[in-house]
Amino acid sequence: MKLLLDEIARATARLADAGAASPRADAEELAAAVHQVRRGELHGVPDSAFDARFWEFVARREAGEPLQHITGRAYFRYLELKVGPGVFVPRPETEVMAGWALETLRDMDVRDPLVVDLGTGSAAIALSIALEAPRARVHAVEKDPTAFVHATRNIEELDERGRVRLHLDDFAAALPELNGTVDLVVSNPPYIPMSEWEYVPPDVRDHDPADALWGGGEDGLDAIRVVERTARRLLRPGGYVAVEHSDLQGNGVYWIFAEENGWRDVRNRRDLTNRDRFVTARLVRD
Repeated sequence: MKLLLDEIARATARLADAGAASPRADAEELAAAVHQVRRGELHGVPDSAFDARFWEFVARREAGEPLQHITGRAYFRYLELKVGPGVFVPRPETEVMAGWALETLRDMDVRDPLVVDLGTGSAAIALSIALEAPRARVHAVEKDPTAFVHATRNIEELDERGRVRLHLDDFAAALPELNGTVDLVVSNPPYIPMSEWEYVPPDVRDHDPADALWGGGEDGLDAIRVVERTARRLLRPGGYVAVEHSDLQGNGVYWIFAEENGWRDVRNRRDLTNRDRFVTARLVRD
């Protein structure tokens, strides 16, 4: 039972030469997907079971296709999500914002907190909140029909208690029936300025959906401005918002949540690499 491990070592070298950021992990994840085992079980795959499709997967990754599009799955906190072309692949840095949201919900003196996830994509944040804060009721909003299909599938497979309701709608107009009642709004909206197109890694700009990347406006923050207005409309007094941004936009996003619009306790919070990653704020008046 050595053939697969030898092939993984060869694939690692090929992916490293191609510039993959984590060649060994990618090779192992591709092998696990092809052989339908977990990465920790690769050593148990017998030589007779080696599947040559592994090298097809390696070639696709070598050509720059995102790992998650090849395997059809992405991991987020405690979830294994179905992903593919047409839906934004959730990133590890967003897990920190989801963790903050869960801690905030636990600190709230609310029996059944009401949460809205704007731009849910694969439903990663919405499902994490529903599964880890089991009394929370979560409304997930997605405007892109293709991403909506992915979110639907993940919610159907993972939301066993039926705590997540999915809505096909635009941020700005979403959920008017919830105005002034929501405890927490969370969003990972598009925020990359088009002027930075050339600096975005090719496996992101060529494969993630454009509507999930480019935020609008010269600073890329137009979508976040929409999130601010929608959060101000949806939240009850004392409710919180959390919105992700790039590591260079913290100051700009901070000032979007202006005191004259009722926001207090505005803070820039950092990810695991100690970079500004998301802003949180509390609404004191509707």
